[in-house]
Amino acid sequence: METAPSGPERASPTDSGSGSARKEGAWENLRSLLLVLACVLLFRAFVAEATVIPTASMEQTILIGDHVFLNKLLYGPSLPYTPWRLPALRTVRRGDIVAFRYPQNPSVMFVKRVMAVGGDVVRIEKKRVMVNGKILQEPYVQYQSAAIFSLRDDFPPTVSQIGTLPAAWGLDPAWARTMPNFIRDDGLHVPLGNLFVMGDNRDNSLDSRFWGFVPEANVVGKPLFIYWSFDAPKEVWTESDLLARLKSDLSIIRNFFSRTRWSRTGKFF
Repeated sequence: METAPSGPERASPTDSGSGSARKEGAWENLRSLLLVLACVLLFRAFVAEATVIPTASMEQTILIGDHVFLNKLLYGPSLPYTPWRLPALRTVRRGDIVAFRYPQNPSVMFVKRVMAVGGDVVRIEKKRVMVNGKILQEPYVQYQSAAIFSLRDDFPPTVSQIGTLPAAWGLDPAWARTMPNFIRDDGLHVPLGNLFVMGDNRDNSLDSRFWGFVPEANVVGKPLFIYWSFDAPKEVWTESDLLARLKSDLSIIRNFFSRTRWSRTGKFF
């Protein structure tokens, strides 16, 4: 019986086709993964972004531990790594709740309510907010104390008062120096292109009263709805130490069902 001479094995056409199919399949999977990743990044950059509320400045409207989706498309999202923005669907209005980059530290995101826009005049008398001479009706506001303090409850202070206000009240030194430039007899004048913002928890909110205006360009988006709310203190969401953060995450996992505020899930703003 004749036999084929021994020698290196050659891949059959079928084996070669199988290897090529595997390579094509791997590339298709990678391409699909990259496409999904690109879509997620584009969605996050231009449409919506998730964030958590770490402080009590907006209670009872927004609670500590509320996880919200931000509508970034509304005010014209910025193009990543550029100074340009897409066209806004509408301008920021009085009464809007907005997420913005804190002017003193743009890496930090704040959420507050817009009380006045550029060109408006703001005045607060015994906790009552007036914009352009009209008292605002604010059913959402929460007060923790009946005491009246200058700067917090009577605003703006007189120019002579500013230098006497204690630093412990949270007054930013730079704002203390520039605030007199905007004070007139009828109140504080908001310059064009800027916003005056405050927290709904008026006695427990460091806002424009204490550190100044928010440039409109700093606005990232508007809270759209709560997708998850977890009852935990401020430290759980602001902890920077890696070990402490890990402990907090484990606590969240253990108490996920018992401390999730199910009634707040899906709440729209």
